[in-house]
Amino acid sequence: MKKPIKDMSLMEDKSDNIVMFYPHVSELAKSLVMETLDSRWIGQGPKVKLFEEDFSKKFGSSSPAIAVGSGTDALHLSYMLANLEPGDEVIAPVFTCTATNIPFLYMGVKINFADIDPETMNIDVSHVRQLMNQNVKAIVCVHYGGLPCDMDELQLIADEWGVPIIEDAAHAVGAKYKGVNVGSISDFTMFSFQAIKHITTGDGGMLIIKNKDLVDKAERIRWFGIDRKSKQAGIWENDITEVGYKYQMTDIAAAMGIASLSEFDEQSKLRKELFETYEVELANCDRLKVIGGGFSDREHAAWLFTVLVEDRYTLQQKLRENGIESNQVHFRNDRYSIFNEFTEGKSFPNMDKLEDNYLVLPLHTKMGKDDVKRVCKIIKVGW
Repeated sequence: MKKPIKDMSLMEDKSDNIVMFYPHVSELAKSLVMETLDSRWIGQGPKVKLFEEDFSKKFGSSSPAIAVGSGTDALHLSYMLANLEPGDEVIAPVFTCTATNIPFLYMGVKINFADIDPETMNIDVSHVRQLMNQNVKAIVCVHYGGLPCDMDELQLIADEWGVPIIEDAAHAVGAKYKGVNVGSISDFTMFSFQAIKHITTGDGGMLIIKNKDLVDKAERIRWFGIDRKSKQAGIWENDITEVGYKYQMTDIAAAMGIASLSEFDEQSKLRKELFETYEVELANCDRLKVIGGGFSDREHAAWLFTVLVEDRYTLQQKLRENGIESNQVHFRNDRYSIFNEFTEGKSFPNMDKLEDNYLVLPLHTKMGKDDVKRVCKIIKVGW
């Protein structure tokens, strides 16, 4: 495969350039942050609670939502609430942000990596079924780019073996599977509010939990193992009975989240329109295939627009020369040394086929349809 011949580092944000990502921070978000900075609460306080309640109503069918400092915090919290213990096994995708799988290393949990579905780059359900055994205590799936996984099929497997599904929905705020919001489907669903996600709080995350009995434990683990409700009521007995972490969200971050949530429908509509414009413009491009488009049973959240292309490096170089940034965003986890003990002797043929051919094109709320058409025009000329 031909390698890039020029620097592919982060592109400078100039007026003529189309960069891959751009944070969505509205004037309302800035205003609410300033209001919060002038208030009594800048750490975890009433705005965190309000953000949790509003997010739960919108995406979680009013299931409990726990706001934390990052999506990774939310994943680790979900793994603990699922009672994963050292020596347990989980099934997780080989293709994802490392944040999905690194918390297992904290916990001494064995990772059984599953291959990807070559049509979606989501977890391959058939491989999940092959990997299931009596030691597997959870299935983790990632909705790559914002396209929901095959949740019915995964749930059948989970029910058969009596294990929970944990959804990494870092890309999938606003996605739907068979008309149901991602966030209202599985035992645990994590969302990310990292800088360039649909909703940003600078950094942050949310965990939606189906089982309300786990809420008190989740809130304790989020704050060092301390029962903050009892402490603030003046009746805390000054005991900690479980290991906790400093995983809380601040009111400063929550203020950004509340503002973004109130404006979410408008910016989500734009992202989906940009995704659809890409699909239409690139429909007849012979050397390119869109990943995640054309599904009628699920709604794409349009965080990433990914294509499979022949000679990906050459196309990437051509786009760069025309002021357009593109790249691969996430990578197969079996390439990282920290996961060697879980990958030695394992093969992932679908990932092998796609590894050098996937490319992510720009998609964010600073773009319009004309920007998408400009990108597509350059692609359609050929490379």
